[in-house]
Amino acid sequence: MRRGVRVGVDVGRARVGVSRCDPDGLIATPIETLPRDDRTVAAVLAHASELDAIELVVGLPLSLSGGDTPSTTDAREFAAALAAASETPVRLVDERMSTVSAQRQLHANGRKTKGSRSVVDQVAAVIILQNALDSERMSDRPPGSVVPRMKDPERGL
Repeated sequence: MRRGVRVGVDVGRARVGVSRCDPDGLIATPIETLPRDDRTVAAVLAHASELDAIELVVGLPLSLSGGDTPSTTDAREFAAALAAASETPVRLVDERMSTVSAQRQLHANGRKTKGSRSVVDQVAAVIILQNALDSERMSDRPPGSVVPRMKDPERGL
């Protein structure tokens, strides 16, 4: 298991949930839910920088059959924007059912979904990151796939 803090990201159309883990990669915990706008990538990268993260783990919402959905494309584009704007490696990991799992956990703890939307995004980010950590621990290989760092002509990269 590689040592270092990782930042987990649950990409949604309206909000982005952010989580982190401890330096030993044992436990994922929530950080915050960000509104989805033109400042979101910078805000996620600010968390990664502040935590000296070794990588960003972005959930890839595949369909149950494993195919792409409109949300899959959105998550890939968000991950590409993170990779283009930072030296920190970005990984995409399968996150099928993370939001459903987050909602179930909240219901089991007596919270209603309607008033907990921002919390759902944080819990989903925690689930995404925790699953990635557990996968790496079991396989002794980093989870998912690395997002290539593309040059961004608008930023001069």
